Amino acid sequence: MEEWKEYTIEDVLELLIDYRGKTPKKSETGIPTLSAKSVKMNHIDYSQCYYISREEYDRFMIRGFPKKGDILLTTEAPLGMVARLDRDDIALGQRLITLRGKKDVLDNGYLLYYFQSPAGQYNLKSRETGTTVTGIKQSEFRKLRIPIPPLPTQQKIAAILSSLDNKIELNNKINTNLEQQAQALFKNWFVDFEPFGGKMLEGWKVGKLSNLINVKYGKDHKKLNDGKYPVYGSGGIMRYVDKFLYDKESVLIPRKGTLNNVFYINEPFWSVDTMFYTEMKKENIAKYVYFFVKGKDLNSMNAGSAVPSMTTEILNAMEVVIPSDEWLAKFEMVCLPIFKQIKQCIIENQNLSQIRDTLLPKLMNGEIKI
Repeated sequence: MEEWKEYTIEDVLELLIDYRGKTPKKSETGIPTLSAKSVKMNHIDYSQCYYISREEYDRFMIRGFPKKGDILLTTEAPLGMVARLDRDDIALGQRLITLRGKKDVLDNGYLLYYFQSPAGQYNLKSRETGTTVTGIKQSEFRKLRIPIPPLPTQQKIAAILSSLDNKIELNNKINTNLEQQAQALFKNWFVDFEPFGGKMLEGWKVGKLSNLINVKYGKDHKKLNDGKYPVYGSGGIMRYVDKFLYDKESVLIPRKGTLNNVFYINEPFWSVDTMFYTEMKKENIAKYVYFFVKGKDLNSMNAGSAVPSMTTEILNAMEVVIPSDEWLAKFEMVCLPIFKQIKQCIIENQNLSQIRDTLLPKLMNGEIKI
């Protein structure tokens, strides 16, 4: 630990750009522009970005141009989300700062993981101010003091942690590819009817989604104790609790918020009150229903005003092809090994995340020597 030294963060940064107080003029196409809601922990969600023209980019980004490898940090709403920029030619909106360590002094990878660590998060949030919306001022951020080991140690720490994150990312890409394969098969068989000459087979019919499922409301989870069962909201797993709401195959559909975030579940779970869950009315249809609903643009069916909303009436009335039991069983048989592989990757990612989260604070405080 004697090799570690504490520095004020502004003394070890080559670049610190703050975009608060500036709003660019949006465009239909052009340069992708990120806001605070685009930056998740160690991940950038480009689906949340908007666009500005090249001319607006040159005008708006006058304070400095971020580049691939820079660290993005949210300064409020929420404070402390951090990710590494994975491309050049990007614009950044309000409530984001860009950080770049001084060459031969501060490794960007180390900085990324420092702000993910409990110590880094505490360091940030101990200086936050505000009531309705809390955040950190740039003047306060510059005063942060962080422990920094010699550069080779920084790079080793970043390499260990990034190897785990890279494997997690690879598994996520594998799962995305596997799901796309199953979705393509669903479309080929049950939308385009390509194996059947473009026509439905005899015995198939067009019905309503209500013929296949019961749509059920989720429930509030706040009074539940911590446990082993996942609680799902429109963004995914929120926490784990000691009770489950349903324990059979189900398709979860957002009732409020990001309507297109549809989930297939095959384990006991709890669903929050802004999330529908579904009960299947016959065998071998859960995966079929999942790909049917996922293939729809639910956002375009929004029934809300201020907050995007979905209703049971809209879902129940959706027209759906109802194949024969024989073809539903065939689709289930093809999908089953795909979903087993997806589940294996999910379990591996959970284990890798646990290893990473265990190592992170120990590496950052020098408890583990490398």
